Amino acid sequence: MSDTAIKMINDVASIEMIRSRFTFIDLFAGIGGMRIAFERSGGQCVYSSEWNRYSQQTYYANFGEQPDGDITKVNEAMIPEHDILVAGFPCQPFSIAGVSKKQSLGRATGFEDKTQGTLFFDVCRVLKAKRPKAFLLENVKNLCSHDHGRTFQIICEALDELDYEIFYQVLDGQMFVPQHRERILIVGFDRQRYLSRNIGFQFIIQPKFPKPLLKDILEEEVEEKYTLSDKLWQYLQDYAAKHKAAGNGFGYGMAPLDGISRTLSARYYKDGSEILIEQSGKNPRRLTPRECARLQGFPDTFQIPVSDTQAYRQFGNSVVVPLMSEVAELIVQETERLDQVTDSLHTEGIAYGI
Repeated sequence: MSDTAIKMINDVASIEMIRSRFTFIDLFAGIGGMRIAFERSGGQCVYSSEWNRYSQQTYYANFGEQPDGDITKVNEAMIPEHDILVAGFPCQPFSIAGVSKKQSLGRATGFEDKTQGTLFFDVCRVLKAKRPKAFLLENVKNLCSHDHGRTFQIICEALDELDYEIFYQVLDGQMFVPQHRERILIVGFDRQRYLSRNIGFQFIIQPKFPKPLLKDILEEEVEEKYTLSDKLWQYLQDYAAKHKAAGNGFGYGMAPLDGISRTLSARYYKDGSEILIEQSGKNPRRLTPRECARLQGFPDTFQIPVSDTQAYRQFGNSVVVPLMSEVAELIVQETERLDQVTDSLHTEGIAYGI
């Protein structure tokens, strides 16, 4: 057998060994930013769900798997067992009318009552059915203040009722990419598996150094189609001037090449106004889809099989991959530590006949 063949066999064996570190599921998967993050920590994805057909297309192109569709129609009992649940669930208001009525009658309300009819409910029912060791939930920063704070309060109450010890923090993607992007991350560990006093998770993140700059992610050659037309550029200038005169801060954003950009949004495909790149002697341009991918920390090997419009939506809805990778590793390390502590306590209990 040749040295090359032996190396290939060893490489495959090494990959399989790394993948066996833990298993996870990818809910509201989008185009797989969270999956990349957890695979980098040695995880094996055993299930994914994403309803948008264009995102499914991108997901399949990069992972060779077609995610399940609408999670609300998925029987939680059919989802494979897993160690970690990962979900970037959409933010929805909860209906509190029924809950308020029950409380006025002195009746207890459970997470089923509080969260029914929302996509967060589907996260809860999977957690209840499968009881993974841990989970990571990701959402926009405004989740904390959504519906005057009631949404976040209900989320925390539901997760506590499911017997998970939770930790949360707002983190900014600019620690790893040249983009100001704040997101709330909620991490939880199973109290039925681990003793609460032993769970001690912290968001200890080491930012990338040197700090990435916008010019680092720009392509050298960009097609003319990404340059704003005279009509669109004039519209954006007039719009900005009108709001400036009214004392508002709305308007386009000319991104500093030696700094960071505004937050990339799913509406970027409309006019690119939040992140424009200045060009010498002509109108500014929007970022290319590849530059948007880089702005979110996706590797250049990541395939973009969809139209520019769909790509802008997908990357605008995605996560900062290297930041999620850091958090993923912290979660995995904590579950491994907790497993060791639990095993040790179990061994001591057997030794003392407990």
